[in-house]
Amino acid sequence: MQSLQPTCATERKPTLASPRMNLPAIRLRLQETQKNFDKINATLSVKRTPPSDEVINNLLAGYALLDRYLADDMDLFAYGHSEHLLALNQTVLCHTAAISETERLAQFEATKAHFYSSENNGIGAINDWLSLHRSASVWKRAAGVFTLILSQPQLFLEGNHRTGSLIMSYFLMRAGHAPFVLSFDNAHHFFEPAEFTKKRRKKQFLDDVIHLPKQTRKFANLLKNEQKYSQFLLS
Repeated sequence: MQSLQPTCATERKPTLASPRMNLPAIRLRLQETQKNFDKINATLSVKRTPPSDEVINNLLAGYALLDRYLADDMDLFAYGHSEHLLALNQTVLCHTAAISETERLAQFEATKAHFYSSENNGIGAINDWLSLHRSASVWKRAAGVFTLILSQPQLFLEGNHRTGSLIMSYFLMRAGHAPFVLSFDNAHHFFEPAEFTKKRRKKQFLDDVIHLPKQTRKFANLLKNEQKYSQFLLS
């Protein structure tokens, strides 16, 4: 079950509108990343499958859905809104996938059961972490949630990197910053700590106290460094 403890995704004034995404610029950057993926893989300790056109299109659909959430000033971590996080995951996995409605629904229901499971340290554990870090910087909150999504047990059954990147972007944009977009330049600094993080476990002393906070700091620094790419926001 989802935690009943209320959380706030960002500590901003409700009248402050979030910026809007420049979706064509994000598409162009993702396509450039796709073209350079062999070069990216050459820098990684664990090679990754290059993103297909379908993966790029689904991720773009996820950015577009997130942009609509932001335009509606939706707090994705408010009580009763967590199914919108599931919808983001479903979009990056299945938006253009050639599967039947029955398969799509079965995938969604399986992910939903996993997502809400306290045994799996699901969304309730993330809401609890956000409540404890209510006063932390947006960089730490975005990076910390991403670390919790990737570490074991992961929040979603599939698509944790992609959905987690969108959720980091949600925090950033609610605070007026540019979204995170994977690129040739940042891929090594994204995938290397991500690979380490997904091997760590929540509720394990050394991981909770040492390893996961260290990866959170790495992701937070990455997000700060990426703010030079203002072309991902509409002026």
